Amino acid sequence: MKANLIKCLVLVLVASSCFSCKDDYVYSDLVRDNRPTIPVTFPGTTSYGFNPFITSSLAAGGPIQFTLSIPASSGRTIKEITKIVGGATGINIATLNAATATTAYNAAPIAGSGTTVVFTTTMADFKAKYPTVATAPVALPNYTEIQFIFLVTLDDGTQIVPEPVRVRVVA
Repeated sequence: MKANLIKCLVLVLVASSCFSCKDDYVYSDLVRDNRPTIPVTFPGTTSYGFNPFITSSLAAGGPIQFTLSIPASSGRTIKEITKIVGGATGINIATLNAATATTAYNAAPIAGSGTTVVFTTTMADFKAKYPTVATAPVALPNYTEIQFIFLVTLDDGTQIVPEPVRVRVVA
């Protein structure tokens, strides 16, 4: 009986020690989302739980247009799209940071208008800038994707990198 009491006491101590440790990572940078205070959205795009995208036809000359928008309630306006990088779907923030005036998609900043700014280009321009990126649709799923990343500067000098956006290229 004494052995059972000691076993129960040890079991209670072990169980309670599991809940007595302080969790140091609840509010640290390691486990929180890094979201900007002012979100940038892409009206007119489609998303199925991943990066927003538009569809463009390679045969029709491939117009590409993205509208970047911030909430009017933010009290800020978009000054410009400072830098744009395009490429295959593997590009990321490091690609944007490493881009220079000659490797960035845009030669000059694109001015904003209030809470929106519009980026417009074509598949022909994309293929001229990035000739090694495959743009021809593959057999299945009958499209391929290219991607853009933007560096947006607000009127107060704040810079935001929104999520990447994609273009589904169809035949």
